[in-house]
Amino acid sequence: MSSETSTKDAFQPWQLFTLAGLVGATVVVFMSRGQTPAGIILLSLLVFAAAAIGSTALRAFLPLTQNVHDEGTQILGGRTRAALEREKALVLRSIKELEFDRAMKKVSEKDFAEMSGRLRARAARLMRQLDAGSVYRVEIEKEIERRLKFVPEKPRPTVNECPSCATKNDPDARFCKQCGANLGATA
Repeated sequence: MSSETSTKDAFQPWQLFTLAGLVGATVVVFMSRGQTPAGIILLSLLVFAAAAIGSTALRAFLPLTQNVHDEGTQILGGRTRAALEREKALVLRSIKELEFDRAMKKVSEKDFAEMSGRLRARAARLMRQLDAGSVYRVEIEKEIERRLKFVPEKPRPTVNECPSCATKNDPDARFCKQCGANLGATA
């Protein structure tokens, strides 16, 4: 089992609170002899509510204690990449429409500068996120290398030289382009 798989299968904090809620509700049921069923149910719900509050509090405060800097450039799958590419296309289209509106005098220069700056910053951020997927870059480079290795070399055309004037003619020429002499080539 790899370390990545083992960390995914590890005990999560929310599971601790769920287990504590179940154990607490069980203890409440056994300890509350002589109570009405409605009272027992309410006490069990109270224990589950306390477990839910503990889980929520942990979820709220845990990011404050961890020193994790997520840049937001992590691409998890093809679906996320497709969404980023779609959003990039929309932002670029918006920039184009904004430039058209400015050319048609529908948008003032001040508004254009502000909106264009925001859209261009967003487009640059999206492009950085898309480029962060270095896996794609490596695959593309491998494909380019593979294709370059199998490029068939074109045979160099033999030059048809005229015996009379030594002019270099096309390989399929039947007559010299300089003096008009018959080169004897057959098509």
